[in-house]
Amino acid sequence: MTVTNTDTPVTTASNAAADTEGAVGSARSERLSALVQQHGALAVLVIVSIVASFGFDSFATGDNVSNMATSSAFLAIVALGMTFVIVTGGIDLSVGSLFALGGVLAAWGSRHGTLVALLLPLLVCGLIGVVNGLLVARSRLAPFIVTLAAMLGARGLMLALTDEGADTYLIGKGSFLAELGQGSTLGLGNPVWITLALFVAGAVVLRRTRFGQHVYAVGGNEDAAALMGAPVARTKILVYTLSGVLAGLAGALNAAWLASGVTILGNGMELDAISAVVIGGTLLTGGLGYVSGSLVGVLLLKVIQNVINQIGSLDSSYQLVVSGAFLALVVIAQTWLGRRRQLM
Repeated sequence: MTVTNTDTPVTTASNAAADTEGAVGSARSERLSALVQQHGALAVLVIVSIVASFGFDSFATGDNVSNMATSSAFLAIVALGMTFVIVTGGIDLSVGSLFALGGVLAAWGSRHGTLVALLLPLLVCGLIGVVNGLLVARSRLAPFIVTLAAMLGARGLMLALTDEGADTYLIGKGSFLAELGQGSTLGLGNPVWITLALFVAGAVVLRRTRFGQHVYAVGGNEDAAALMGAPVARTKILVYTLSGVLAGLAGALNAAWLASGVTILGNGMELDAISAVVIGGTLLTGGLGYVSGSLVGVLLLKVIQNVINQIGSLDSSYQLVVSGAFLALVVIAQTWLGRRRQLM
């Protein structure tokens, strides 16, 4: 007598359905994790802005929004260059000093015309970026040490140009450079429009060009990128050069805005830029990052600072506490999301 087992097909179908459901759930969870990482800072920015708008009468006014946008522009330009560096898995601690140096060079060069005032900081700061990139890419030195040395060197060069900060170079009123920094179009300062244009260009470069794909590949796995034929060394040199140029440009625009090359600016700006980039969803380990997220990170830091100023009874140092707390939470969240993806 032959016994037919009729349970096996039913069990197999049940297991297949369960596996399919598990795969769908895993894919949905992965998409949700990616969405949180990419747009989490934007959600927080919207919530904080709405709460502040109801809590403070002067927060959502045109003048306050315009002032926040303009003051955010300079840090945003620095953060844009930092985004490219961090996506490759590097770090650039020299941008704060390059920002200050760029401002002094622009103010000094304004005596010889607007063209000199704009090109000089770009060339000098870009050259320092090239040196950073060569030492990191060709000599294989740690980016932290290389850019720390560049930070000290750029700050020293700036102090030498200003006689230890005793000399302050001014930008003449009515010049094209002053108009570039202090003028406005459609209610927003010219630096804001320049920043938006740079971020659009940066997003296109990072997402739609071969160079951008090389940036992601180097940050994801440098050895694998080299095996695929990506120019690893050239990519690193270019991102550090870009970071230096943008830091110098931000300094020049800030000097035009203030009509002088202020020597005390830029201290700690590298940490603000790194914080904004990481808060915006870029991984410190490299391989993943968003230009738009960096802009959101800058705006979030500025909104928090403005809210603290609106409260009035809180010292400005609380902004550092809140920014540090945000950064710690974001890094913890990124680590958790990364581990969760590995387990999927």
